[in-house]
Amino acid sequence: KGFAWDEAWAVTRKCFAYTCHTLLPEALEVWPTELLGRLLPRHLEIIYQINDDFLTEVRAAYPGDELKARRMSIVGEHPERAVRMAFLATVAGAKVNGVAELHSQLLRDKVLDDFAALWPEKFTNVTNGITPRRFMRLANPPLSRLITEAIGSGWVTDLERLSELEPFAKDAEFLRRFQEVKGRNKRRLAGVLERRDGIVIDQDAMLDVMVKRLHEYKRQMLKVLHVVTQYDQVLSGELKVEDLTPRTVIFGAKAAPGYKMAKDIIWLINSVATVVNNDPKLQGKLTVAFPANYNVTLAETLIPAADLSEQISLAGKEASGTGNMKFALNGALTIGTLDGANVEIRDLVGEENFFLFGMDEPAVAATVDAGYHPTAYYEQNTSLRRALDLIASGAFSGGDRHAFEPIVSNLLYQDRFLVLADYQAYLDAQAEVDLAYADKDEWSRKAILNVARSGFFSSDRS
Repeated sequence: KGFAWDEAWAVTRKCFAYTCHTLLPEALEVWPTELLGRLLPRHLEIIYQINDDFLTEVRAAYPGDELKARRMSIVGEHPERAVRMAFLATVAGAKVNGVAELHSQLLRDKVLDDFAALWPEKFTNVTNGITPRRFMRLANPPLSRLITEAIGSGWVTDLERLSELEPFAKDAEFLRRFQEVKGRNKRRLAGVLERRDGIVIDQDAMLDVMVKRLHEYKRQMLKVLHVVTQYDQVLSGELKVEDLTPRTVIFGAKAAPGYKMAKDIIWLINSVATVVNNDPKLQGKLTVAFPANYNVTLAETLIPAADLSEQISLAGKEASGTGNMKFALNGALTIGTLDGANVEIRDLVGEENFFLFGMDEPAVAATVDAGYHPTAYYEQNTSLRRALDLIASGAFSGGDRHAFEPIVSNLLYQDRFLVLADYQAYLDAQAEVDLAYADKDEWSRKAILNVARSGFFSSDRS
């Protein structure tokens, strides 16, 4: 179009903004210049020009600080020459935002701290949202009808109007109908799982759901250890089966193709399910299901049926999450850490309507900095030791002691995501869940308040 370089670049920087969706280093893409130069030589030339102009700006702002210029360069030199795509996007964008308050703060303070110091006005936050049309109106017709009867239909395009439901949390008839809706959604899910996967679930049990990508930081292993602990307690006689809160635990997840540990964890979950579901001692009080090919279509049936939403990632690792919003909007209570958008969900729905556990992000950082030794937790906690020993013994692998050795060794000697450190706090929070679920009306009242106070999490707002 005949623009000079400086004019073209100035226009570009006003047109674009950068939304970062991660804190994980492996998700912040870095591309070798050798590859880019071979496939996209003109693109690489342009990136070099952008970087030259940018480094001139950095050196003017920080004269004599060549270390900072090297640190901020879009093109890194070690371990190989490569383009840091997050840096490129930050330099190119008029604004940079994270997708939850905590995530945006960690971007500013840790991931892109040099850039935030140079351009503080550039950094902002836009907490994620979900569409109420798909994830409530279409996914949960019975609850949508109940809400519309109570407060009118305006909430579908103005989700903040759900706050008008708050008085109904004390209305006995609304409470009864809300419970009916949850029961109807469970029956619908049971039908889908039986037809789709041949899985039979107890429609009267608490539906305890953990659905998300399979990644160690999301800590599906923590949920598995809870299931194994309950199983072990029943086997040992420490817990009478009649005292066990009936639960159906549903996992849904996909692993990245080359992520072996994630696939091992999927194998372990399915192996635990086979043993637990077929043990007559449990009398159907504890069921584990892992429907294959978890996707949004299944989510639309599963989320409206859930009682408990598992959002248990290690604090400081989850950017935001949107499943956590979908569950709360559809009347599930959350057990979770202070991570991602959980922080804002808990603030909005009320701490008494959220089951909090585990370390916060500063405590995680302090634990790691002090030198974390997972074996100490194993040695000091009898329940944890017995659960891990049971997995290692071959109890879930037909006597094969080597099957899950990589998982057990990883937890005992590395445990990058502090599963063992948060284990006891998680068990304690699950005991609170059991107590709360025993009072069905009080549980439903809390669930209604979760729905009423989730209007902020609309994609219309974000």
